[in-house]
Amino acid sequence: MSAPGAAGPTMHVPASPVVGVALPVPEPWGRHLQRLRQDYGEPGAVNIPTHITLLPPTPVTPDQVAPLRRHLAEVARAHDPFTVILRGTGTFRPVSDVVFVQVAQGVSSCERLERDVRDGPVARGLEYPYHPHVTISHDRPPEVLDRAFNDLAAFSCTFAATSFRLYLHGGDGIWQVVEDFLLTD
Repeated sequence: MSAPGAAGPTMHVPASPVVGVALPVPEPWGRHLQRLRQDYGEPGAVNIPTHITLLPPTPVTPDQVAPLRRHLAEVARAHDPFTVILRGTGTFRPVSDVVFVQVAQGVSSCERLERDVRDGPVARGLEYPYHPHVTISHDRPPEVLDRAFNDLAAFSCTFAATSFRLYLHGGDGIWQVVEDFLLTD
């Protein structure tokens, strides 16, 4: 996902919107990991907030956005906040040139959220099985991926996942924050 902008409860929905849903990684870790992603030379990393994806970028019709927001509010009400521990690195190589920080605690909560988010008005399949993670380097040369993998091998942080976020992309290169949904079960 790319950089969030502000968007209120009522907003203009572009003709060909793309939505995404993610757990934001809070500060100071979010900014730290984003800077590292930039340092590894990923194009556009300055515009990618640090997150754990729950619904990857998904094209929708404008009339699907409001039902999706209602669905996400219901999902949030059905889930408790939970603790996330990010620790160490992993990779999807050789299938995909991605290095990530691993979700060491909170995996099952992320999996349940992801399943419930995708089981709604924008239900969709996935190209690969869901694996919660925080991308650090994507589609970079092997030596850059190796460096990212090694640099963050000892990384660890803990935070409370208390909400997830709906983003809307209107084709302008920017992901607009539509709404945060508080986990409240």
